[in-house]
Amino acid sequence: MYRPGKGKTPRKPGPKKASNIEKDPVGVYCRIRPLGTEDEECCIEMISSSTIQLHAPDGLKANRNGEYKEMQYSFKKVFGINTNQMELFEDVAKPLVEDLIHCKNGLLFTYGVTGSGKTYTMTGSPGDGGLLPRSLDMLFNSVGPFQAKRFVFKPDDKNGMEIQSQVDALLERQKRDSQPLVPKTPSSRQKADPEFVDMISPEEACKSENVDDDCCYSVFVSYIEVYNNYIYDLLEDAPFDPIRPKPPQSKILREDQNHNMYVAGCTEVEVKSTEEAFEVFWKGQKKRRIANTQLNRESSRSHSVFTVKLVQAPLDADGDHILQDKNQVNVSQLCLVDLAGSERTSRTRAEGSRLREAGNINQSLMTLRTCMEVLRENQMCGTNKMVPYRDSKVTHLFKNYFDGEGKVRMIVCVNPKADDYEETMLVMRFAEMTQEVEVARPVDRPICGLAPGRRHRNQAFRDELSRRLEERGGPSNADDPILLDPLIESLPALPPCELMDPADDQTLPRLIEVLERRHRIRQMMSEQFNKSASTMKSMLQQFDGQLGAKETFIHDQQSKLSEKDKVIISQRAEIDRLEKKHKTLEYKVDILQKTTDMYEQDKRSLQQELDTRAQRLQMELSERRRMEQRMQGMVTDTKLKWEKECERRVNAKQLEMQNKLWVKDEKLKQLKAIVTESSSGSRPAERPEKPERPSRERDHNIGKKRSASPSPLPTAPPVRPTHRRSQSAGGEKWVDHKPPSNLDLDTVMQPIIPNAIKVSTPNEKALSKCHKYVLRHQELASDGEIETKLIKGNVFKTRGGGQAVQFTDIETLKQECPTAPSRKRRSGSAEGPAQMDDTENRAPVASTSLAVGYQKRRKP
Repeated sequence: MYRPGKGKTPRKPGPKKASNIEKDPVGVYCRIRPLGTEDEECCIEMISSSTIQLHAPDGLKANRNGEYKEMQYSFKKVFGINTNQMELFEDVAKPLVEDLIHCKNGLLFTYGVTGSGKTYTMTGSPGDGGLLPRSLDMLFNSVGPFQAKRFVFKPDDKNGMEIQSQVDALLERQKRDSQPLVPKTPSSRQKADPEFVDMISPEEACKSENVDDDCCYSVFVSYIEVYNNYIYDLLEDAPFDPIRPKPPQSKILREDQNHNMYVAGCTEVEVKSTEEAFEVFWKGQKKRRIANTQLNRESSRSHSVFTVKLVQAPLDADGDHILQDKNQVNVSQLCLVDLAGSERTSRTRAEGSRLREAGNINQSLMTLRTCMEVLRENQMCGTNKMVPYRDSKVTHLFKNYFDGEGKVRMIVCVNPKADDYEETMLVMRFAEMTQEVEVARPVDRPICGLAPGRRHRNQAFRDELSRRLEERGGPSNADDPILLDPLIESLPALPPCELMDPADDQTLPRLIEVLERRHRIRQMMSEQFNKSASTMKSMLQQFDGQLGAKETFIHDQQSKLSEKDKVIISQRAEIDRLEKKHKTLEYKVDILQKTTDMYEQDKRSLQQELDTRAQRLQMELSERRRMEQRMQGMVTDTKLKWEKECERRVNAKQLEMQNKLWVKDEKLKQLKAIVTESSSGSRPAERPEKPERPSRERDHNIGKKRSASPSPLPTAPPVRPTHRRSQSAGGEKWVDHKPPSNLDLDTVMQPIIPNAIKVSTPNEKALSKCHKYVLRHQELASDGEIETKLIKGNVFKTRGGGQAVQFTDIETLKQECPTAPSRKRRSGSAEGPAQMDDTENRAPVASTSLAVGYQKRRKP
């Protein structure tokens, strides 16, 4: 279902373009400005005549962790720091001036960051003129002899030109001369303005040789600026009011009948010489807005556009006057644009109006970049996106160059100092993208059908007439006596006669007869002269037609030859481009080959390192497996050892319990015997049978079974061993540590340690002088008696320089009272003296084997 939408104004259809229009890419050139001082860091290197390389400054590499790398950019041509203005003009602007003379439009603009030399490239300095004064000088050197008189051509305020008659032009000149305030055209006799004197030396003057001398030319210039996206006329003479000064009025853009954009109401000044044109330029340059910033002392705050219009019209058939036909007037223009530089407010520290200006400058340059991107996308991808020309006055003004026809060239000005690296990289990306945009190639304008060489023939006729007049010494006309004398002499002579009477019948008839004969002869001569003149005229017309045909043929051949030359030139340019591209690719291939070799070498070194680490890892894994096996063996051995030790301890504990049980049984039997003795009375005392002690064969068998264990102690202790002397009785030096909390027992048997240093608290000084250490430790036994333990160890030095003790033995000294109820009796004795047991238990540390405990019994 159709839904009616909101009505829209139909777009005005543009001119239809032929599908076979030849296009040329935008010519982009690069100019490198010299550094301010020699010690500044440079980030741009000129590799060849068409390639530059950007190096990231050291500070950026450190801050961005190596994010930036070296980048290469190619241009149509690169001009180094030693390039002068003449070389730049010969390669960039001179072809545009020649195209201007041949009725072709051109656009040249400079682009770059602030302080990169754009204004110097366009304007120059005294003694070293830039592209603008050199272009004007070449134009006037070429068309100067063929200029029309002032006011013959007049702007029609619709981006067109009108032809005025000689009378109207004369009245305009007289009106201008009557106004004393209007400056006259400067001549060579007047003193030149010192601000632009000697901009171009006479040795550097150049001209175009291919100028059509059958045309008359006039040059018009205009100068505008785009400030804060408003257009202002710099040549407008606004009345100055000192009381209430008025700001300048902005101009608007309009579209003419040929769909070309122009500034409505812009002042166009007709100039007749280089000096006058540059004087007009300097008049507008003084009104241009500039300001002092942190980065540039004279920073342009607006985009300036200096337009040169060349109007040419053919001469009539006589080659004397301009052909009064407006359709035969051709207008071509060359726009020289000085774009304001892009800048970062963080660096310029702009505030107020300077900040607003910088924002508008950056916005217009961003719009230009967007238009270029959309144009490139439409041309490369075949899309039909709308190009946002209207977003900025600069792009809207030059819309017809990119959508229409003309030659566009851009000079990218760069400052190689390291501070501008990031802005320069953005400029390089824009330039690289602009080179891919194509513009329609300008076509040759049609030539009028009149025979060429009219001015030359008219001038030759005038020169010949002047020469003849000088030879004859007077004017050339029918009353010239020199021409009349031969004619008079060829006529019949008059008879001598003297008329005395008016009625003379002899003299008058004879005179009348002679005069009639002379009249007939004159008529015959006149007819013969007219016949000869008509014959000569027909011959001249025939010769003129043949000459015209020959000249037309020659012109056709010359046009064909020029087309062939253009094809040859284009092919040579293509060959040069391919050669440059081939060299660039060879250079890139060399760089890639070197990079590949470096990567291969790094790969080999890394592979070797990887193999070495793999071998090391394999060795570590095998070592680890051996260590695991060894640790597994040690764990197994330790496990078996501890199992045997636990079994031994369990057996010892069982033996101890059996001994205790046997002692209790013996005591019970003794008590039973005492009770029996008391009850029997007189019955003789019979010694009770000694109960059988449990056999120790099992212990012996167990000891024999454990004989395979690594225990160094004997498996079967003696039944009645003698008292073992203390190990502290040797000749080694000891540290005798007796805590102050120990009690003196006043017993007969006391440990005596010779060569001992007695201390209550161990210290490093005492330990460093001895090899052995003993600690006297007292505790309360289960029967209520005090038990003393002598804990012994070896003293050894540590790696840190200190002392450490490794405990190796424990001696236990125990005291038993014979009157105590838990005293022990020997078997077979009813009463006896008190018995003192000296029991010694040795228990080495974990690194030594555990000994089997045994008891020593001694009679007092």
